[in-house]
Amino acid sequence: MDVVDLDETAVGRMILKPGWRWSTDVAPKVGTPTCQVRHLGAAVSGHLHVLVEDGSEMDIQAGDVYEIPPGHDGWVVGDVPWEAVEFASARVFGATDDETGVRSLGTILMTDIVGSTATLERVGDAKWHSLLLAHNERLRAQIERFGGREIRTTGDGFQVLFTGAARGVRCASAMIDALSDLDIQIRAGLHTGEVELTAGNLHGIAVHAAARVTALAGPSEVLVSAVTRDLLDGSGLIFDERGVHELKGLSGARPVFALVRVASPPH
Repeated sequence: MDVVDLDETAVGRMILKPGWRWSTDVAPKVGTPTCQVRHLGAAVSGHLHVLVEDGSEMDIQAGDVYEIPPGHDGWVVGDVPWEAVEFASARVFGATDDETGVRSLGTILMTDIVGSTATLERVGDAKWHSLLLAHNERLRAQIERFGGREIRTTGDGFQVLFTGAARGVRCASAMIDALSDLDIQIRAGLHTGEVELTAGNLHGIAVHAAARVTALAGPSEVLVSAVTRDLLDGSGLIFDERGVHELKGLSGARPVFALVRVASPPH
């Protein structure tokens, strides 16, 4: 896999030879039973068969544009190498041993749909599926707009990594606005700390802290930890304190802040 790194975006050219299979050739290296990376790209040649954990299958051939969710196996069919241009997974899937498992400072944004189970029961399976697709599409558009890296989906939410705290908070606010005409609301939480990206997953205390902050948020609310708030002085982002809370993984009670106003970024 050849990767071109364009600052916040990575584009990869992947060539998988006949006989290649993820569970045989990659699983022993990353240590997970299925591929946990979301793939988004366009196939140039060959034929790839994909088996997803939920039992669904797909065949991706030359000329197809595809999205493969996390939790899958895949293998090359036939005697022609499968070649594709990848976007969403290029930086993670194409990383070398020296580039994975390295701790770095990042801002983690986590979201989830408020009352998802109650909403499903109220609107029914078909409407819920339609809402979830619209939710995913609109939130991913904001992730791309603000230069975030989607790490994984949680069924009704996202985990996203940013290299800048302000872009993460602005993305969270824009996500809430993007869903204003849908029959669902999300909550969002952010924390900044050291994380380790391994096999497409984030690890570290900061991930637990971000999840705890998110759980404290109300409908259409963006909460941030004190660490993230301190990095945002001069950003035009205004916050109110929302009390002091125990955050899993962090010692002692910490203040949490709610976003109340988004001003234009300074020039």
